[in-house]
Amino acid sequence: MRRLRCFSRDCRGAAAAEMALVLPLLLVILFSSLELGNYFMNEHTLVKAVRDGARFAARQNFTNYTSCSGDVGEPAYTSTKNVVMNGYLSGGSIITPNIQTSDINVTTSCKSTVNGQTMSGIYAGRDVDGDTQDDALIVTVSATVNYRPIVSAFGFTGIGLTLNAASEAAVAGM
Repeated sequence: MRRLRCFSRDCRGAAAAEMALVLPLLLVILFSSLELGNYFMNEHTLVKAVRDGARFAARQNFTNYTSCSGDVGEPAYTSTKNVVMNGYLSGGSIITPNIQTSDINVTTSCKSTVNGQTMSGIYAGRDVDGDTQDDALIVTVSATVNYRPIVSAFGFTGIGLTLNAASEAAVAGM
């Protein structure tokens, strides 16, 4: 009985036992915060890359755009995809992890009014869709990329998580 009382009052090893109980929760919080930060960093990187691609495509010559709606003609199409993927026209390393050229879409549309403003200036006399109104050529760059988690080594595959971004700009034809 005396030994049992001594054993119940002994505090040696209490900190180790408490740490063993709390450590799994602390590891889950640590890796979750790392993964969440990585997800938002990749999302931000993709949004910036798509915005840069739309800005690049908007500064192409009008002759690179064959119609009001649909895909962009070459060489603007391939160049815009390179800017989105690498940040450069050629070369460089891939900016957003897990991105493929098939994940990037570059399309055009025409608008005769934007935010209630009738098109004029460089768009004067540019009626592309045949409605007798001046049309602004709008290029839209979008991307949908499957997210690749950093903790995939621990079994978290991230299936179903995607990064999405889209940006549009009026073609200035410069």
